[in-house]
Amino acid sequence: MTPLKICHITTVHPARDTRIFYKESKSLAAAGFKVTLIAVNGESFIEDEVEVIGIACNYSGRVQRFLKASKAAFRLALEVDADIYHFHDPEFLPWAAKLIRRGKKVIYDVHEDLPRQMLSKYWIPLIIRKPGSKLIEALEKYYSSKMSGIVTATTFIRDRFLRFHKMVIEIQNFPTLKLLEETQSLGEKGNELCYIGGITKVRGISELVKSMSIVKSDVRLNLAGKIDPHEYRSELNHTPGWEKVNELGFANRKQVKEILQRSFAGLATLHPIINYVDALPVKMFEYMAAGIPVIVSDIPLWKQIITDNDCGIAVDPLNPEQIAEAIDYLSENPGKTKEKGQNGIKAIREKFNWELEEKKLVGFYKSVVAQ
Repeated sequence: MTPLKICHITTVHPARDTRIFYKESKSLAAAGFKVTLIAVNGESFIEDEVEVIGIACNYSGRVQRFLKASKAAFRLALEVDADIYHFHDPEFLPWAAKLIRRGKKVIYDVHEDLPRQMLSKYWIPLIIRKPGSKLIEALEKYYSSKMSGIVTATTFIRDRFLRFHKMVIEIQNFPTLKLLEETQSLGEKGNELCYIGGITKVRGISELVKSMSIVKSDVRLNLAGKIDPHEYRSELNHTPGWEKVNELGFANRKQVKEILQRSFAGLATLHPIINYVDALPVKMFEYMAAGIPVIVSDIPLWKQIITDNDCGIAVDPLNPEQIAEAIDYLSENPGKTKEKGQNGIKAIREKFNWELEEKKLVGFYKSVVAQ
C-alpha cells in the first residue's frame, strides 16, 4: 500500500525548527507517512526519511515576506502534490484555502494565540493593536473554519477553535525522552544558572539582570538567545547586575545542551501579559528534562505545575528581589536543588514528553484521513 504523502509548510520558521521538523515531521515519517517539509529560505536535505525542500526567496521585511514567501511555498506545494498539507504560519491561511479548493486536506498548526499576541508587539503602533487584533481574529476564524483539522500548541488556543470547528487537537511542545537522556546531568553543579530563549523586555530579562545585582551568592547568569530589538542590548548593558551576566548570543542545540549541563537552575520569568498567561513555556520543560529546577513566573498555570511536581520555585516576575531570593535558595541548598531537579525528570518521564503527544498526533492524522 502506498503511504500517504504529507507536506509540512513554513514560511517563517527555520527548516530545522524543533516542533515542525524534529518532532512532528520525524514522528509522522516514523509512523509510515511519506513526509516532505517546505521551508522558505531553508536548506534542502533528507534526514530520517523526511525530505526538506528549501526555497530561496529574497525579501526584506514582513510585508515582502507576506507577499512573496507564501506564494512561493504555495507553488511548490502544488508540485509536491501531497494528500495532506500541514502549515504553520497564519500568513499562509489564504493560500491554504486555495489548496482546499483543489480538493486537498489541510491542517492548520496554531503555535501561538495571534490575536492576543498582537497586543504586545512593540513594532505595531499602539493605536491599531486592538482593532488589528479583532480583525486578525475574524480572518483567522473565517479561514480556519474551512480547514480539515486544526492542531494547537496550548489548551487555551484549542478551546478557542473548538467554538467553531470540531476537528481540533492540542499537541503540546513537550521535550522528547531522548532530549531528557542527552541533557540531564545529576552531578555537582557550578555557580551558573541560565536563561535560554528570545531576549526581550516582556520575557522579563531586565528584571533577571537586576536580580543579579541583589543575589548574595557568588553566581553568574548565562544568557543565551537573540536580543530583540537590537537596541535593547544597550539598555541591558547599563542595568545593574549586567557585570554578572555571560552574554552567549544565539545557541545551537549542542551549545544549549552544554549550558544546561553546567547550570544549577533555569529561569523562565516572563511577564504576565495576555499571550503568556494561557501558554506553557517550552523552556520550562526543557530545564526539567535537563534535571535542573526552574524559577518561573507565578502565573497560575505554571505555578500549579511547579507546585504539583515540586520541581522549582514560582516568583513574581516583576520583582527582582523575589527572583534573587529564589536564586540564593537554590544556590545555598544543593540537596534541595538536586531533589527538585530529579522531580522534574520524573515529571517529564511520566507526563510531559513528546512521545505521548506523538501518539495523539498520529491518531489525529488518521481521523483526518477518515473524514
